[in-house]
Amino acid sequence: MAAPAANMKINADRLWDSLREMAGIGPGVAGGNNRQTVTDEDGEGRHLFRKWCEDAGLTMGVDTMGNMFMTRPGTDPDALPVYVGSHLDTQPTGGKYDGVLGVLGGLELVRTLNDLGVKTRHPIVVTNWTNEEGTRFAPAMLASGVFAGIHEQDWAYERTDAKGRKFGDELARIGWKGKEQVGARKMHAFFELHIEQGPILEAEGRDIGVVTHGQGLSWTQVTITGKEAHTGSTPMPMRRNAGLGMAKVLQLVDEIAWSHKPDAVGAAGHIDVHPNSRNVIPGKVVFTVDFRSPNLAVIEDMEKRLKEGARKICDEMELGIEFEKVGGFDPVEFDETCVTAIRNAAERLGYSHRNIISGAGHDACWINRVAPTAMVMCPCVDGLSHNEAEEITREWAAAGAEVLMHAVVETAEIVE
Repeated sequence: MAAPAANMKINADRLWDSLREMAGIGPGVAGGNNRQTVTDEDGEGRHLFRKWCEDAGLTMGVDTMGNMFMTRPGTDPDALPVYVGSHLDTQPTGGKYDGVLGVLGGLELVRTLNDLGVKTRHPIVVTNWTNEEGTRFAPAMLASGVFAGIHEQDWAYERTDAKGRKFGDELARIGWKGKEQVGARKMHAFFELHIEQGPILEAEGRDIGVVTHGQGLSWTQVTITGKEAHTGSTPMPMRRNAGLGMAKVLQLVDEIAWSHKPDAVGAAGHIDVHPNSRNVIPGKVVFTVDFRSPNLAVIEDMEKRLKEGARKICDEMELGIEFEKVGGFDPVEFDETCVTAIRNAAERLGYSHRNIISGAGHDACWINRVAPTAMVMCPCVDGLSHNEAEEITREWAAAGAEVLMHAVVETAEIVE
């Protein structure tokens, strides 16, 4: 495959302007975005994206999960398309670049190819995956998961939000429930550009992250039961303090994660304390331990040590304890050929880069199950994401989009 010339550059101003214009749809309260999946704002963002794509000569397909596929034809009608994209939906207090950069970076590479009159043998398809965030309808990466055969579509349609509304009904309500069979499309490859959502690239002064793996995830819900009692009148030796038991287990979680440094992590982000009163010793706590690692054996070891260690802590404190696995997926190893195309693109363009492991889940993690897949990352300020203060620079966006374009075009094969 012929590599594109190093002087093939995107229009950085056009990409930046597109990001800013999309950010005007579903604005947040603190400078970011609230464009949650299958809301009216999501529908408005989709219409703008569709207009831009059609202006660029792309034709649209929409499947029954609302995934949008915008196609630039190739010269070979029998060649499988190279797909590129991410998601347009955001967190309730989300940033302007998480996911959006990957979608609009895909659009920008097509616009650039049009400007330069470059043709490829394989078609190129710019994709917007529905409900990557999972904040309104759990789980995350819902539509790409159905596409890849991880979830059943009927099950996905029945997911409900906090007000009891169903995903399938809301998708139809905003007019983006397509007719194309989900998962029917075949891919030559898939590439996703994303902000890092972590601090490594910025801290090291690197322009590009070449994503080699995605972390596996394990969510274990832990319920510890003790005895509610008055905080002032119950002697210390007679307490069965579920909150204290949780504190000791969380210390254990931290120790377990540190024992597998540098790539493993662990914490509890969801915690419920009952009865959650100032003068009542907690009689019950429910919390979810989140372990992540790019190594499945490490995840399994962390799960095992959690259960053994937490049970020992609670037995010594005369507390009850129960465990429930409530979520998770295995680590992802991205396609070597696609990863190499990204690394070669960064080197050809003169961008500093390093291999990196994605700490978050992405649509690419599911699509990797059905097609050769890789990701490219750019830095974000202070590693901050899922926050309205999320920020990147114009230069970081341009570098990521240019590496993406070169990797996609090399894979799609330039026609001389």
